[in-house]
Amino acid sequence: MMTTHMQKMLERAPVEASAPCRIDAGGTVDLSTFHLPLQHLSPSTVNLALDLRTRVILKPFTAGKLKISSKGFKSVAVSPERASFRHPLGLIFAVAAHFNATGVHIHIDSASPPKSALGGSSAAAVALVAAFSKLTAPDQKAPLSPRRIALLAHALEAGVAGVPCGLQDQLAAAFGGVNAWYWRAAPGKTGYRRVPLLSKKDFRILERHLLVCYGGRPHASKDINGRWVRQFLEGKHRALWAAIIANTHRLEKAVAEKDFEGCARAVLEETELRMKLTPDVLDPAGKKLFRAAKEQGCGARFTGAGGGGCVWAVGEKECIEALKDPWTKILSKIKGARILPVAIASKGVL
Repeated sequence: MMTTHMQKMLERAPVEASAPCRIDAGGTVDLSTFHLPLQHLSPSTVNLALDLRTRVILKPFTAGKLKISSKGFKSVAVSPERASFRHPLGLIFAVAAHFNATGVHIHIDSASPPKSALGGSSAAAVALVAAFSKLTAPDQKAPLSPRRIALLAHALEAGVAGVPCGLQDQLAAAFGGVNAWYWRAAPGKTGYRRVPLLSKKDFRILERHLLVCYGGRPHASKDINGRWVRQFLEGKHRALWAAIIANTHRLEKAVAEKDFEGCARAVLEETELRMKLTPDVLDPAGKKLFRAAKEQGCGARFTGAGGGGCVWAVGEKECIEALKDPWTKILSKIKGARILPVAIASKGVL
């Protein structure tokens, strides 16, 4: 698409798209480093899309320039050919470059805390791909499908990240809902299989059995993910990864059966397995939150690769109610920490 044409279209009306973030269990095996050698175990990841949406609005800007404004980051305006993909907003620049965007102001507003390990950067990339897809639809005959949006956003993120990247964040953002994702070795085909675990009518039930909080400290997933990758490549802890996969399958069954005590046991088991891999996967606040959840009969897990960010808990409704007070007391002593609203996003990218 000619960029002047793009700018003129935005002068007539801005273009908007949004995508949800997620909480998860059984992650990391969405990296091909893990799921290709472990195919015989049917590796999978469970994630729940949260209606804490990242919204992207495209507006016209100075010809030959590109501007990005995002909560939690300093606004930046540059010539597209000089945009650094190593910038904190480098993924956004990479998506814009893919669509040859100039004369565009990209506004990003996320309902989730920055760097909270809820998959917010991937949700932003998915929303931005969707927004540019809407804008360029006349040239493409139709906007991209959720599947193609997720795959393109993942490919762009993997291209600029410099570390292995999984696909679960983009899929949760694109499709929404409560799903298990099975990672397949399928050259030339889609490398995942989606298994919805609950129907939309059951989402409100599940919400009453969940608690999610931000611990006040931004996460650093590259560090922990990097250590997991190095350990795995060196042949360390393979039995723990097999146990994580088997436990994820138990969690899938418990979610599908609305067995929330079973969910709590599975989430508790995974966190304990991950702590054997890397004891600092929970930061000091996360360890307090984890212990409090365990004391109330709930299971709790860090989101993403941990090391800060968010923690989520699942259990019987009365156990979750009992957990709210101790979690509130723990979080009240940490700047920026807080309980987050829980609503399952029945729809993905819009």
